[in-house]
Amino acid sequence: MSRASVPLLALLASIAVWSPPAEAHKPSDSYLSVRLEGTRVSGQWDIALRDLDYAIALDGDDDGVLTWGEVRAQTQRIAGYAFAHLALRLGTPTCTPTLDELLIDRHTDGAYAVLRFGATGCEAAAADAALTVTYDLFFDVDPQHRGLVHVDYARPTELRATTGYDAARGALAAMFSGHSDVVILAPDRHAATFARRAPSRLTTVATFVENGIWHIWTGFDHVLFLVSLLLPAVARRTDRRWHVVPCFRDAFRDTVRVVTAFTVAHSITLSAAALGIVDLPSRLVESAIALSVAVAAASNLVPLLDARRTWQIAFLFGLVHGFGFASVLTELGLGRGAVALALVSFNVGVEIGQLAIVVALLPIAFALRRTAGFRWGVMTAGSVAIVVIALGWLGERALNVRIFS
Repeated sequence: MSRASVPLLALLASIAVWSPPAEAHKPSDSYLSVRLEGTRVSGQWDIALRDLDYAIALDGDDDGVLTWGEVRAQTQRIAGYAFAHLALRLGTPTCTPTLDELLIDRHTDGAYAVLRFGATGCEAAAADAALTVTYDLFFDVDPQHRGLVHVDYARPTELRATTGYDAARGALAAMFSGHSDVVILAPDRHAATFARRAPSRLTTVATFVENGIWHIWTGFDHVLFLVSLLLPAVARRTDRRWHVVPCFRDAFRDTVRVVTAFTVAHSITLSAAALGIVDLPSRLVESAIALSVAVAAASNLVPLLDARRTWQIAFLFGLVHGFGFASVLTELGLGRGAVALALVSFNVGVEIGQLAIVVALLPIAFALRRTAGFRWGVMTAGSVAIVVIALGWLGERALNVRIFS
């Protein structure tokens, strides 16, 4: 293998090794929803059971399976651990979260503990006080963890009407004049302050663009799918021989076709799923995404289509990947009054992340396309590795079993 091909091979290997096998599509997230009504604070916090088990060992009999009985028996321990990593302040007063009930719900990446809570100590705050959320859950054990915080506001006047016609009028007022705000918290930004006003358009754009970029960069199945489709743009195996693309313009043209087809396709299904027009079972979507990665990589070994028609594979499976993108957008929440803006911004973030991968990969691949190290180390061995990883994901997602430890 030539020394020149080592950097690209190392890049592809690091992507494969870094990919968490069982939850390859979705990184560690928790979902904190807070309802602010005057000085009353309540909310719901969805935390992945796998993350809680890793942090505080919930599996009492150590059999690798968490039961409802094991979770319920440790309700107070779960709540104590979670609330120790969350601080709420309404203006000056500190609000102390108190658990109302613990439930279990299923998200696209597995079972979650659902902590429904109220808060005490907020009563002395001003009616228009801003809410400050400080969050550091799992940051000490997982620097990639993100807290997706959704704050829903109600105006004080919305809470006065309780019966009859006034109640109906109040409910309608809440529906059309309330607003919400969304923030992503991370180790480098563990606190946010929410004022009682609708977030600016710029804030909405920045939040959803950031999350779109983060999602594509940590959605390792998306990354491997895109990489598998981009490699044939510079070198193709036909008639049992390798054929390299003669000029960068041809490679760039084929890449544009693939990326455009993928973008158009996933934008269609992302919009349809996020707006509730189409709803597919998450296991079906995640399994199909894993299958798409295997097919794309296998096509580098045994070409299924002429390389100039790779864009057709990109479009077909791009429709499936769009449903995967929509899962995180749906769980993040589309703010009322800014649905279109949030949707477009998230999609723009996905495209920025996608283009960054192309810009990083294509010039290196083109420069190394004539080397034996690229042909056999990257195209052949790399594609075989991706097929194996993708089939493992497929087995885990379709059969709901753990293949990789």
